[in-house]
Amino acid sequence: MTRTVLLGARSPGDVAFADGQIVAVGNVTALPGDEIIRCDGDIITAGLINTHHHLYQWITRGRAIGCNLFDWLTTLYPVWGRLDVEDVYAAALVGLGELAETGCTTAFDHHYLVPHGDDAVFDAIVEAAAAVGVRLHLSRGSMDLGEKDGGLPPDHVVEDRDAILTSTERIIADHHDGTMVSVVVAPCSPFSVTTELMVESAELARKHGLRLHTHLCETIDEQDHCLERFGRRPVEQLAEWGWMGSDVWLAHGIHIADDEMVALGQAGTGVAHCPSSNARLAAGMCRVTDLQAAGVPVGLGVDGVASNEVGGLFPELRQALYTARLRELVPDALMPEDVLALATRGGAQCLGRPELGRLEVGAAADLAVWPGDDLSDIADPVTGLVMGPDRRVRHLFVAGQSVVTNGSLNGVDMAAARKKLGQRAQRLWE
Repeated sequence: MTRTVLLGARSPGDVAFADGQIVAVGNVTALPGDEIIRCDGDIITAGLINTHHHLYQWITRGRAIGCNLFDWLTTLYPVWGRLDVEDVYAAALVGLGELAETGCTTAFDHHYLVPHGDDAVFDAIVEAAAAVGVRLHLSRGSMDLGEKDGGLPPDHVVEDRDAILTSTERIIADHHDGTMVSVVVAPCSPFSVTTELMVESAELARKHGLRLHTHLCETIDEQDHCLERFGRRPVEQLAEWGWMGSDVWLAHGIHIADDEMVALGQAGTGVAHCPSSNARLAAGMCRVTDLQAAGVPVGLGVDGVASNEVGGLFPELRQALYTARLRELVPDALMPEDVLALATRGGAQCLGRPELGRLEVGAAADLAVWPGDDLSDIADPVTGLVMGPDRRVRHLFVAGQSVVTNGSLNGVDMAAARKKLGQRAQRLWE
């Protein structure tokens, strides 16, 4: 067994891994045959886990700047309807590369746009993840409720329900391995899907032992839509659809009442907190500490780069900390170690991946090594990491394989990828 040993880190000390697993943490004595990587003064954490993203949105960032969610969507839906498979691949490649460079080892992509019914877009996302080298939780997202039937999306971007379910079966068969690629069944939102799709999607996911995901409780407009259409608040409707369970996690979860939090916590249903996107769209501030007190698993998400133009997961740690303190007016509402836990263990819990998000013996060797050169004057390394300037990883490992080395992504020329994406984006808008 050949070990890789990360030596000299300020926190948590040395880390050794072999065969894709962590085998030692703390003081590690190098042995003959070990591969030694010096990390003097650096900070090592478990790889970050992104629990909500829309990779395709890298191609439409910086638009609809002054809009709320519904106006933002209606502005961008027609443009997204013109995407092709190469657009989706170009956006996913840049998006996943950016995530890797900011410490993310596992990314969930909620892809629900299938222009012209061409579900090869999902194959393209898998291909991009393989090129970058990160773990992918791939949603077969969907919308089947267009404007003519009372939904928000224009009719030309929604799909037939039977076609969605057939495509989902195909993507599961072709891509799901539960290790590097995990398929998730993910109808988009209460205002873009039918009751039938929600119910049948849950049945399909549970037949295959897969997880379920959707947007919920993001805005007051969504809540009003549910009350008008169903006579129920979104969480109540979720229960009606059979979506309350430990195999479900929800994007945003902002407008949730106390009793609804208790119900979600009892069911083990998680929430992906996306603080920067919520601020950008003026959606509200997620009650993270209240959700956690109710037993709800909470992870961090970037959301789409059309509503969070940064696109990296690392900045969300500090944003989550600040958002909690602003909402509660309590200076220790969330501490640096708390938001790091959201981005690691919390994300792993949402995704149902207990082997991820932990820096301990037996866990997967998904590791981020952060430069600590400028943090030696800060007493607590985690405080320095979270509260200090935004940074990119020095090294990143996924299942023990090197993805970023000395600050450079190994498998992708990011400059070339960004240039190609920019060209495709310009064509799309023109």
